[in-house]
Amino acid sequence: MAIGFVHVKTAPAAERAVYNALKDLEEAVEIHTLFGEYDLIVKLEAEDIKDIGNVVVDKIETIEGVEDTKTLIGMDF
Repeated sequence: MAIGFVHVKTAPAAERAVYNALKDLEEAVEIHTLFGEYDLIVKLEAEDIKDIGNVVVDKIETIEGVEDTKTLIGMDF
C-alpha cells in the first residue's frame, strides 16, 4: 500500500467545489482545508506509488478549479 499527501492550490473561491470533487475519489481517505500557500491537503492510499501519481495527474489535476499540486510520498521505516 502506498500513501501520498497532495497539497492542492485552488482558484479563488473554488475551495469548496474542489473539496467536494475530491470527496468522490475512492483513493482520497482524508481531506483537510489549509491556510497558507495551499488550500487543501489530501491523503491518498493506493496499491503503489505509480497509482498515486496516476490519481494526481489523471483525477486531481483535472478537477476544475485546481491550479497547482505538490505531492509528497509517505514511506515506512
